[in-house]
Amino acid sequence: MGSLPHGGGPTEAIVYRGRVKIALMDSGIGLLPAAAAVRRLRPDAHLVISSDPDGMPWGPRTPQDLTERALAVAEAAAAHRPDALIVGCNTASVHALPALRALLEPGLPVIGTVPAIKPAAAGGGHVAIWATPATTGSPYQRGLIAEFADGVAVTEVPCWGLAEAVEHADEAAIDTAIAAAAALTPDDVTTVVLGCTHYELVAERIRAAVQKPGPPPLVLHGSAGAVAAQAFRRIGELPAPDADWTDATLTVLLSGREGSLPAPALAYEEGRLLQTVSPALAVHREQ
Repeated sequence: MGSLPHGGGPTEAIVYRGRVKIALMDSGIGLLPAAAAVRRLRPDAHLVISSDPDGMPWGPRTPQDLTERALAVAEAAAAHRPDALIVGCNTASVHALPALRALLEPGLPVIGTVPAIKPAAAGGGHVAIWATPATTGSPYQRGLIAEFADGVAVTEVPCWGLAEAVEHADEAAIDTAIAAAAALTPDDVTTVVLGCTHYELVAERIRAAVQKPGPPPLVLHGSAGAVAAQAFRRIGELPAPDADWTDATLTVLLSGREGSLPAPALAYEEGRLLQTVSPALAVHREQ
């Protein structure tokens, strides 16, 4: 398991100043779009973001190994007593969500991330699903297509190297990966589902690569806004985008260790938005 805590649960409760606290987890910075969506809906919310730089990427791992890493990352976040936990990773949602819910619910609501195939298909037209090569053509994705996009023209597009390029903010690699995926996307596509949370960080670059002259603007469907809204619904909180953010805090956990946002996160608007809040000021007490 490496450096992450797991098994016995937290030995200390970490108590904040009584506001809404939302935790998000992923192997890397793919959680940033959902974290930014939470921040925009509730600027006053405390955020806890828990990632796994020691174990990333999770995609090549076996489902069992990935689940073990995800459980440890989730437990690190749960020690900070959030009101809800967002799994800001499509792959972890596929393989680890049942185990995460079994461990943490009902005390801590766990919200998974599902590709936005249903709303994309409802809009009509030809839909392209950009996803990691492992997800493209998988029984999981094919099942979502069968359930929500029956009778709709759908093209699955594998995006080789895009998530990795985004994770490292490698501009040249991002351009190359987007261009390769765009070349596999049919000209008559009207809607693109961003089937990996990392892709939302470069959504406008994807739009520019796929948009053809003449047709109506390309519609992009991500998941960040929906999962953020669902988190607040699950805990009975309403959006308050004008709330005072002065005392809002950000806690960053890196394979269980407190730290700061990694440098690549600050290459994106979402990461810079999170950096505007203060580090968490926590008061420790025994359980």
